[in-house]
Amino acid sequence: MKNISWLLLIVICVFGCKKNNENSEPENKIVKKPNIIFLFSDDQSFKDVHVLGNKEVKTPTMDKLAEEGTTFTHTYNMGGWNGAICLASRAMVISGRSVWRAQAVSKEFSKNKELDKTWPRLMENAGYETYATGKWHISAKADSIFNHVGHVLPGMPGDSPEGYNRPQNENDTLWKPWKREFGGYWKGGKHWSEMIKDDAVSFIDSAATKEKPFFMYIAFNAPHDPRQSPKKYVDMYPLDSIAIPDSFMPMYPYAETMGAGKNLRDEKLAPFPRTEYSVKVNRQEYYALTTHLDDQLKDIINTLEKQGLMENTYIFFSSDHGLSVGEHGLIGKQNMYDHSMRVPLMIVGPNIPKGKKIATDVYMQDVMATTLELAGIEKPKYVEFNSLTNQIDGTDSKGSYDAIYGTYEKKSQRMIRRDGYKLIVYPKSEKILLYNLKEDPQELKDIAAEPQSKEKIKTLFVELMELQKQMGDQLDLSIIYKNIS
Repeated sequence: MKNISWLLLIVICVFGCKKNNENSEPENKIVKKPNIIFLFSDDQSFKDVHVLGNKEVKTPTMDKLAEEGTTFTHTYNMGGWNGAICLASRAMVISGRSVWRAQAVSKEFSKNKELDKTWPRLMENAGYETYATGKWHISAKADSIFNHVGHVLPGMPGDSPEGYNRPQNENDTLWKPWKREFGGYWKGGKHWSEMIKDDAVSFIDSAATKEKPFFMYIAFNAPHDPRQSPKKYVDMYPLDSIAIPDSFMPMYPYAETMGAGKNLRDEKLAPFPRTEYSVKVNRQEYYALTTHLDDQLKDIINTLEKQGLMENTYIFFSSDHGLSVGEHGLIGKQNMYDHSMRVPLMIVGPNIPKGKKIATDVYMQDVMATTLELAGIEKPKYVEFNSLTNQIDGTDSKGSYDAIYGTYEKKSQRMIRRDGYKLIVYPKSEKILLYNLKEDPQELKDIAAEPQSKEKIKTLFVELMELQKQMGDQLDLSIIYKNIS
């Protein structure tokens, strides 16, 4: 009897201790850093997302990201030093520098210098497995700063003459977005958006079996032109369901002086002067390509869920800049209007509030600094953009920027957005535009000539010149300022 009692005591201790150990965390357990995924589209305006106000376009996956996470509704790109705005935008996000310093560091990238200071290298040094696929358009080689790369694609799919100056009228039917003979997104046999999706899914499946956290840079060319997608997506958008933008006009009056005239590639896509029909067709194809992209995002997110990775993964979705597609008589993105500078930005992940919308002005490139903080990496001093985490958790309601700066080329355009107003300057002709964004969010009415606007123009102009100094912008606007004072 005595021996049986001792035996029972031993059994109770063994199973009791085992149960306690199962329910308690070992003191030396290593918590895995979160995975981070950057989903990056090209030429996608904030107006090209259903949940952000455009009820014409179908974007259920992007809408779900907004539902499941936090959306920054006023996210901007600074602009660019040439017509390829995406080149500057991507240089900024990879380097962490503002536009003119990003241009300078891009020259160093081409010499294989400054690479250790790039976003993926910082993530790698913190223990991340890094991966990139899709559009690159940065002077550094992708495989020189990422551990792994999929397809490395150029700034845009190859185009053809048939894709320009169209459609002339209802009888102009040569071009069809699903015609593979025109190449572009169809070059190689599989649509580029699907190819990038397949790359991303393959890497996620592989990474799910490994211990290291991963950082993915998934960069789609869509919805950049040529606006090609399978026929079923175009059929989702009958032309009679496409509205003409409120800002539509046959010609933008300052196109030539602002550097976005008839010789600019983007502007040649549609006929001059703009017609309502040509704008409808371009918007139809833009929406179709966007919805096709949305389906690729869905497959990537479904793969994360299938692999059980969502609970420890942050997803960032944004675009490098927006696009006019018929607004203000323009087709491209080489302008300072919100439809071309403002982009979607959704963030989903652990402890990110669901369905939250934040209206403070931020830059798209703040994504980099935010991921560094989430990864436990101290932000280097050379990174000029700022983490958004304090705004997400509600401890910062003002944001990091008193004003948003905009630029196009060395001498073509400058902009400041501050306190509900936007001042646009075309230095070559000394033309000044002013918009009251609270009363006129679509920027339909220039109030620069109104007498009561004079003091506001002077105030914003001084603040713009101060921003120029901060940004390393060497264009001298002082003569124009003297003429208005």
